[in-house]
Amino acid sequence: MNAVQPQHKKVSRRARVALGGAVLGAVALAGFGAVSANASAPAAAPVAAASAPAKATTTSTHLTIDAATRAAQAALDAAEKENQRVTVAVVDRNGNTLVTLRGDGAGPQSYESAERKAYTAVSWNAPTSELAERLKQAPNLKDIPGTLFLAGGVPVTAQNAPIAGIGVAGAPSGALDEKFAQAGAEAVAAGR
Repeated sequence: MNAVQPQHKKVSRRARVALGGAVLGAVALAGFGAVSANASAPAAAPVAAASAPAKATTTSTHLTIDAATRAAQAALDAAEKENQRVTVAVVDRNGNTLVTLRGDGAGPQSYESAERKAYTAVSWNAPTSELAERLKQAPNLKDIPGTLFLAGGVPVTAQNAPIAGIGVAGAPSGALDEKFAQAGAEAVAAGR
């Protein structure tokens, strides 16, 4: 029994691309027609928004970008007065970077270190110099992603709750980094 094999024509690449484009165009036009038809349909009745009870929500305080910028500049100014080349980072309560200022001549490692110190300080609502001491009792703390347990980070608080963290890196000692970070926190407190 001899079966007759259908002959397939070889279709050029250009023809396949053109055919694919035509199919995509037809699909797009069909979608446009469906959207156009829906746009002219009568509007549905608005859905009432559900209101959460007061006990189900909370309000938090956030540092403004202006205050974060003033804090970073105050910390950088304090470092420059002592001829130190540092980077300053200010993060919000959630650890998101608000401002980073890299001083002239600051080392490339100081950028990430400043952010991580700020994140660590706001996460634990404590200066990172204190947190570095806690590592002696709980060495696994250092394994938490994004943290850096070296002196140089301080929290900023409002009503005893952390609202931001300031991290400084690049000075020859963590004590200096933390001194400059504290200058930034004091600028926020003073409202300068």
